[in-house]
Amino acid sequence: MALAEKKCEACISATRALKRSEFEALFSELKNWNIENDHHLSKSFKTANFKEALELANQIGALAEQEGHHPDLHLAWGLLKIEMWTHKVDGLTEADFVLAAKIDLIRA
Repeated sequence: MALAEKKCEACISATRALKRSEFEALFSELKNWNIENDHHLSKSFKTANFKEALELANQIGALAEQEGHHPDLHLAWGLLKIEMWTHKVDGLTEADFVLAAKIDLIRA
C-alpha cells in the first residue's frame, strides 16, 4: 500500500524512532523532501505571495488535524517550510512519512 493511502497511526509507548535502514524505503516514496540528521523531514514550498503560502499552510493544517499528526509549519512571504518528526519519540516514525506523502498530494 502506498504511503499516501495509509492513515497516520498514533504513537503508543512501544513506538520508537526508526533508523536510517528502516526509513530509506519510506523516504523513496516522497517528492523533494530532505532528511535532516536522520531525525526529521523538511520541505520548503515557494509561493507567489504571502496569501498563497498561508492558504497552503491552512490546507496542510487541516490535513494534519484529520490525520492527528502535526508538523511544524514556518510561514513567510512567498515561503512555507515544513519540519516534521514524531516529538514523542524524538525522531522519525512511519507516521511522519505517511503525512509527508499526503502533503505531496496537496501540491503535486
